[in-house]
Amino acid sequence: MTGFLLRALFAGLGLWLASRIVPGVNAAGWQTIVIAALLLGLVNAVVRPVVVLLTLPITLVTLGLFLLVVNAAMLGLVAYILPGLAVNGLWAGILGAIVIGVVSWFGHLLLGEGSERD
Repeated sequence: MTGFLLRALFAGLGLWLASRIVPGVNAAGWQTIVIAALLLGLVNAVVRPVVVLLTLPITLVTLGLFLLVVNAAMLGLVAYILPGLAVNGLWAGILGAIVIGVVSWFGHLLLGEGSERD
């Protein structure tokens, strides 16, 4: 549970940064960012694996670049569910997903998660 909350914290930081620097990604306030981070973690845990499996052929053909579209779609799904979050367009979703992914990756490096797996 602690790991999920830490990952959600870094996703929230990434979402906040994306709402600041990516035109087309807007969040209504910090409450929206917290809820969106938790929803994004839930969507990435439940919906994303199914979507990745269904889009595996096109992902292989594009050498993995289609995963950017999948990540943007997950961000768009959260924006669709949550009224205070807006993602306007595919490119805004892709750039927002890249920012969130980079911040989450940096958080993963800081926490050192997964480096001592059995």
